[in-house]
This record gives sequence, structure tokens and C-alpha cells, in this order.
Amino acid sequence: MAVLAAAAAVGFASGLWSASGSAATTAVVDVFPIPGGQVAAPSTQITFRGLAAGSLGSIVVTGSTTGVHTGRVLSDSDGDGGSFLPTKPFQAGEKVTVQTGLNIAGAAGGTFSFTVATPGGRIPAAVPQKAPRVAGDVSRFASAPQLFPANLRVTKRPSRAEGGDLFVAPQAGPVQYGPEILGPYGGLIWFKTVPKNDSATDFRAQTYRGKPVLTWWQGTVNGGVGIGEDEIYNSSYQPVATVTGTNGIRSDLHEFQLTSANTALVTGYFPVFVDASGIKNGSKHELVYDSVAQEIDIPTGLVLWQWDSLDHAPLTDSYQPAPTTGGHPWDYFHINSIQQAPDGSIVISSRNDWAVYDVSHQTDATNWTLNGKGSSFKMGPNTAFAFQHDARLQANGDITIFDDGAGPPIVHKRSRGITLKLDTVHHTATLVRQDEHQPGLLAEFEGSVQPQANGDVMVGWGGQPYLTEFNSSGRPVFDARFVGANSSYRAYRFPWTGTPKTKPSAAAHVSGATTTVYASWDGATAVARWRVLGGASATSLTLVGSAAKGAFETAIRVGGHEAYVATEALDAHGHVLGTSKPVKVP
Repeated sequence: MAVLAAAAAVGFASGLWSASGSAATTAVVDVFPIPGGQVAAPSTQITFRGLAAGSLGSIVVTGSTTGVHTGRVLSDSDGDGGSFLPTKPFQAGEKVTVQTGLNIAGAAGGTFSFTVATPGGRIPAAVPQKAPRVAGDVSRFASAPQLFPANLRVTKRPSRAEGGDLFVAPQAGPVQYGPEILGPYGGLIWFKTVPKNDSATDFRAQTYRGKPVLTWWQGTVNGGVGIGEDEIYNSSYQPVATVTGTNGIRSDLHEFQLTSANTALVTGYFPVFVDASGIKNGSKHELVYDSVAQEIDIPTGLVLWQWDSLDHAPLTDSYQPAPTTGGHPWDYFHINSIQQAPDGSIVISSRNDWAVYDVSHQTDATNWTLNGKGSSFKMGPNTAFAFQHDARLQANGDITIFDDGAGPPIVHKRSRGITLKLDTVHHTATLVRQDEHQPGLLAEFEGSVQPQANGDVMVGWGGQPYLTEFNSSGRPVFDARFVGANSSYRAYRFPWTGTPKTKPSAAAHVSGATTTVYASWDGATAVARWRVLGGASATSLTLVGSAAKGAFETAIRVGGHEAYVATEALDAHGHVLGTSKPVKVP
């Protein structure tokens, strides 16, 4: 029979589990897969939200082909739900019926059902793209010879630091892949390489459990779809948690957002076979990507919420034609951003529907659709967008979007960052501002728009190598580009303080009677000055030179020829933050 065990201390049992108290019959419980869902994975868990796992009562899970399923119930870390994990997978194509004594949203009598999809196989891994080498495309450091980060060249330098550091994740190497933090004017602060054959995207600063953290996605990319995992690191650049999709889905490159409830919103792609015979070039057994949004309970890895495009967005809404040849799933929807909106709903962007959806966090029901073939809003002059990315509802009700404008086909002559005012009473969308690069850029994929606290807007140009900050008047106050044919999926600016647990690094070079010492400390943001210690042995070092901190690496000339040197990092008050290991001078 079904169910079993309870809650925070995961347990196992046979037979039925009896609920305690009357809450089980009165509280509204949200479930995923949703009642009537058509594309559940064979390995899906069954999520119950709105009631403690210990109060769920008896749960009987029956597959139309596989019969009654045993399993276990695990509690969500917040105590407001749990998931039934079947002992064995369901069978493709079967209907699964779940019987409970609960007040299930969208169901009658505590019983609901869903259909299991026919999976189309795993998404194969692919080697990341690599930009052709050009002069100056990577940085090199004598004191950090293991690092080869992609170079960013500032083409318009601001008169002052504009609100924080730059966060990018170059997608095309060309030597190493990984997230980079750069200073307000473009100098490197921190770089981390990701595993071989992986790339990184969506690198940013966020908050987790009240503390600042760094987050990014890393994995392989195939046809614009990612297969990987999401990383959380603390301000000392140490791992905190790794998050991955579940229910048979790996985390995708497009979104990794931490919520105010300390959960994770991630994207995923699930190849399944569906009947697309009513679509031009479609077949009765068409391989299609189901675009998936999931909310993950980070401590347990359980799914708290899931949204499947094939349950809500019909194939006919897509502007992407069905493929005429086989071998790759039809990416009819292409999810590329998820956001927990200020009112608690979830905002989802579909590149290939040219639409943004606001959906219920409880039932998945669509509250409204912006743009696309089924817009809930009358789109005002110059508000329509195409192949968009990074849709974000702001606290004042406006929405920011990166309007790519090109797919192909080319719909707009230029890509742009836009801000729209949404009137949800009269159902109108009005253009508030648009930011365009000069000269114009056309990005066929990716991109981001990030409003700043001072009224500026940071725009990352996706597949183009640029990132630009515009002031409140729409004038560019900062512009930079990668050296060579590189790009970052998104580009952000955040204030950041990094305190690495590693030691500073040192290297030395002798030319005639002068020794040049090189000092760096990957990720340290509080260093204001460097001191050089030198001596005849590694244990007898005294002060021989100093200099104000320059860029990532500072070169300090000292007189004479020391046998050993080390570097000391000082803060603005002269306090020693860290000392390197002594190195032998060649």
C-alpha cells in the first residue's frame, strides 16, 4: 500500500499513515504534479504543500498500469509540506490516481490524478564553444599563473564608481571558463574555473539565510539548453550548497534565483513525445521540450512547486516552427527566466512564445499573459517584444525586459532594454523607457536588464560582447566589451565584499639590480596597500618595500636582490589582512 513515514526525521513504514488533528481536512493543500497534469516524469515525486508532513494522513497512489505504489514521505525543511517518493518509477503513458483525505486545491473529494509523459531520452552533453584567440583576450598574472580569465575592456569609463562591482560569466573561454567579479572600472577581483568541459552562466550576488552569497549555474550546453547544477558560495568563496533540478530534470543554465523563503527557483528542460499532428510539420509522435520551472527546498532537495509549459502554453502559441528534420526536440516554448514577484506570484518568460506569464504559486493557474499570441494586455506603442529574456516585475509594478528582437527571424533592427508600465485594471502596457546601445546591437539570444538603486539601468547584451550602464536619463555612463568574440549570458552590478580564506600570492622577477615583486589575492576586496618582506631566508624577512594596491596584481619594485620575499596585504587602516608564503627569488 502507500505511505508511510514522516516528517523531519525521515522514516519508513508500511500501511496507511493516520493524520493527527482536524487540520488535514480543512487546510487547502496544493499538489504537484497538478491535478490533470499531462507531462509528469516517470520518476516524479508527489508534492503536498500547505500542511505539515506529519498531518497529511493516508495517501494511496495507484498507477493505471503499475498498480498501487509503496513509498515514503519526506518533510520539507520549513515544516509546511512534504513529498511522497514512490519506491519505483511510474510507467510512461499511464494515469496515476492519488487518494487522500485532504482538501486538495483543484480536486474534489481529496482525490486527483495526473498522466505520466513518454520521455524522449536524455539531453546529451556537449563541449562548450571557444572563441578564436586574439591579442589581449585573457589576463595573465605572475603571482597567479594558474588563472587565465577573459578580458573585459572598458570603452566608456564613468567619472565615479557606479554602485558596485561587475558580475559576468564569459561563455567562450577562450582558455578557461568560470564566473568573474570585476571592479567598477573593469579590473579583475575574483575568478573561479569550473570543471573541464563545463561553462558557467547567471553569475550574481544574492542573499541566502540572511547572508550575502555568490551563485551561478555550471554544466554543459547543447542547443541553448543546459544540463548541470547550481552553486552557492559564501563571501569567503567557500561552497555552501549545490542545487540541482529533480523529478528527472537537471538544472538548466537560464535561471537560478534564491527566494525570500531561502528556496531556489531553477529552470529545466524535459524532452517528451506529444501529439503535434495539428501543427505544420508536426507529427503524432513529436519530440518536444517541456519547459519546466521548479522551486527546490535547498536543504532536502525536494520539489516545493513545479510548472510545466505543456500543461499551460499550447504548441500553437509558439513563434518557433516545428522542425522539418528529426534529431533534436522542438523547443517550442524555451523558458529563460523565473522570478518570485513582489506579490508572491511567479513570473515566467518564454523566448519562443514572445510572452511573459504571471502564474499562481499555489495552483500554477495563469493570472495574465503579456505580449505573444494571447496577451491579456493591449500593447501600447513600441511595447511589443520578441525573443525576450530576463523579465522582472519591479516593486512599483513596472516590468523590465531585455528585448532581443531577433531569433531568427529579425523582428526589430536593434536589441534594447525596456521598462513597461502594466495597468492590471485596464489591461494596458505602456513604454516607460528603452535603452539602446550606440552604435546599435542585435542579440539573437540571451541578455539582461538590471535596475540600479540610483536610477541607472545595467544592460547585458547577451550574445553580443557588451555590457552598458545607462543613467536615469537614458544616457550611457559606462560601457565595456569582452576582447574578442566572447559574451556573458547576463551582466550584473552588485556591491560586494569578499574575504577569502586563502593566503595572498607572491612572485618575483629580477632585472639587473632591481627586483620586482608581484602581489595579488584572488577575491579580496579590502586590500588598500601591499608591503614586501625580504631576506636571506624564508624565516628572516623584514620590510623592504611597499605600494598602494593597483589592479588585481600589483607590481612593487624593491632595491637589491633578496633571496626570499613575501607579500603582506593591508587594509585602509594599515591592519594586516594576510601574508603570502615566502617565495624564492630566481
